[in-house]
Amino acid sequence: MKVTIHKLFDYLLETTAADPPECFIGFSLARSPRLKDFLEDLDPDLSLDWNGVSFLGLPALRQRVLDQSALTLAPDSVLITAGAAEANYLLFRQLLTAGDEIITEAPGWPQAGVMAKAIGARLIEVSRDEANAWHLDPDAIARAITPRTRMIFLTNPNNPTGRLIPEADLRTLAALADRHGIWLVVDEVYAGLEWGHPRPPAIAGLTPFGITTGSVSKALGLQGLRTGWMICQTPSVIRDAMILRENSSEIMNVLGERIAEVALRPDRLAKALTRARAEGQDSLDRLDRFVRAEPRLIWHRPEAGLIGLARLDGEDSETLARALLGAPWRTFLLPGSAYGLPHHIRLGAGGGPEARAEEGLARLSQYLRKRSD
Repeated sequence: MKVTIHKLFDYLLETTAADPPECFIGFSLARSPRLKDFLEDLDPDLSLDWNGVSFLGLPALRQRVLDQSALTLAPDSVLITAGAAEANYLLFRQLLTAGDEIITEAPGWPQAGVMAKAIGARLIEVSRDEANAWHLDPDAIARAITPRTRMIFLTNPNNPTGRLIPEADLRTLAALADRHGIWLVVDEVYAGLEWGHPRPPAIAGLTPFGITTGSVSKALGLQGLRTGWMICQTPSVIRDAMILRENSSEIMNVLGERIAEVALRPDRLAKALTRARAEGQDSLDRLDRFVRAEPRLIWHRPEAGLIGLARLDGEDSETLARALLGAPWRTFLLPGSAYGLPHHIRLGAGGGPEARAEEGLARLSQYLRKRSD
């Protein structure tokens, strides 16, 4: 079946084709470093041909991936991919067939729904509880399992609410996967940006059915490298994904792998996360004050990551978002309709000073006051 476009990507494509906004209050990644920040650690004689070391990806990078995930698995349990999105794609294509069922969260990353439809699998959505700060109930996941269930796909921290799945619940889900023989895929692209909570353990370390996906895109702001990964204890999953990748991206971005390896070295990673956390915490504080001061908005502050959902009273979120793109506002935010929630907006704390987020919030406030008059 033909792959259809999901609402989030469709909205981004449409709006980026217009005049560029001046302010962004929807950025989902930390402030991006510059190439010059890595030049001292790059060999100018590096060949830009394939490194020829391993089809799984640069061995040193695969070890860094395991280290930052606090996993003691073998490096061959890691496959380097073109971002977490490709890792997820390879898993959907590899592990699901027509007639299978996949359980996912709502709201959640919409890639699961797009791929289930393309494959001919049935998507089962388990709603997060907004009244309980977007909690995901493991018992609700258990009740959704049928003999046709082949995969559970979740994000942790959740995209787009920023709610964490705590360790106890992850262990419950891992036990479910073990008991039923179901693949449990957890996308961790926002891991490393936890606010007052410990980083939950990677699901790949809790069960042979657990698969962790991630990337350097969000917490490190290195989205343009297109360097991500999947981690799994089960060798056949990694091998089959590598073979499938041979028919798409084939081999990895040699320069991107080298830069990612440098970025994940312990000292550099610690400094980068310290900066990202400081800037993210400050921006989230600003967003929190803004939402609390706006009578038409309410939210549960994210526990992790750089995005959260705010409920909008009295107006369709896409109407608001499209109006803000025009003059005199020239401000971007993502409507909740991208996640099937037309009465929410996604607020982002990323991007750094270049996003002009504070100015964008002032413009949003002016727009909301004007609409209330």
